[in-house]
Amino acid sequence: MTGEFEAKSSTTTTAAALLAGPRGRRMLLAYVMDAEQIRRPEPHDDSFRSAIVRASHHLDPERDSSVTYSRVTYSRVAYESGAEVPLEELLRAVVTADDVAHRLSQVPLPVVTEVALRSALSAATDSARYWQDPDGEDVLAATEPVRQELRRVAEHIARSPHAQWWTTALAEADQWVIVSRGDDSPDTFEPAAAELLSAWYERILELEARAADRPTDPTANVSGRWWSNPSVRCSTRTLFDGAPAELWFVEDSMGWERIAVRKVGTPAGARIYEIDGAQAWAELCRRFPLEVTAEKRHDWYRTTGRSGRWVIPNWQLVAKDYAGVHLTVAGYLAAAGTAIQVEAETASVIAGWAPDATCWLADPDRIGDESRTWVLDSREHPEWVEETQR
Repeated sequence: MTGEFEAKSSTTTTAAALLAGPRGRRMLLAYVMDAEQIRRPEPHDDSFRSAIVRASHHLDPERDSSVTYSRVTYSRVAYESGAEVPLEELLRAVVTADDVAHRLSQVPLPVVTEVALRSALSAATDSARYWQDPDGEDVLAATEPVRQELRRVAEHIARSPHAQWWTTALAEADQWVIVSRGDDSPDTFEPAAAELLSAWYERILELEARAADRPTDPTANVSGRWWSNPSVRCSTRTLFDGAPAELWFVEDSMGWERIAVRKVGTPAGARIYEIDGAQAWAELCRRFPLEVTAEKRHDWYRTTGRSGRWVIPNWQLVAKDYAGVHLTVAGYLAAAGTAIQVEAETASVIAGWAPDATCWLADPDRIGDESRTWVLDSREHPEWVEETQR
């Protein structure tokens, strides 16, 4: 009886995490769109995907300011509807959140597969934008009607054994770190962790001092360094297909198609701080606060809507107590991109992280002698393939 209760509790907790944050909700949308496309691959005007494209277009704050955006929207809607009509006519009918929720309720949910979860999580990570307002799909997914219907999807995924690793701690025996990206990037390891952290801290202080002269109005058209991870080596575990998770799950990707990785060993007896949600991140910020209001004010206001003081963990100080910091997939989906309350007047944002990433504040015990190179094969569906297997 106890085991059954624990299983139900775990499912409920995971489902709640998937619904809590913008990345989690975006992952759920992507999962349903993929499921529908597999079931009905031909374009059709009454599809769930078509409803999302139309509804998100009208909710997107940038919908009228970009010709490129309009063309992309037109292409997506035209494909889904199978229509060839002017953009104005195609988007004239406003699809509401209630309409989207209704179509969502009609989509059958297939058996959860590892491939489907990888695809949806990849799409959710790739769509993260912490230097601008949430886009139309993020806004749509946060509306009450759509969130209510997404609960069915969240519970469906949370019951799958393929999602269980999303809540687990660092996989100590299975960690890979990226050592080069692109053909011109050297396959070398970075300096010692202490040296990287020292350079990171000096850079943060420099950027904050420079930003002191920026407007204090958070709505001003100013941007800066929006991420909150330390500039140290980070690692992820191996997925079911043998590829390191970070190949698939990248925020603000630069479109790399060739990546080399090496295996790393967890330092003996290492203390790892686990971030499984907003509360764990807030506690880290409370214990080791570093104010970055001037540098983050404008970007983080746009992405969260919060105006006020901002802090991040002082990673140099965190390193005195912990060898690494691990962000679980569930923690990422629930909390990344949200305004996390730290103290009465301060908040923070998890930005620039990858789900399942471990940032190493101490040097690893072992570094693999040989690297493994992965190449993105985009001939049909994007797929990372080890170079020796091509």
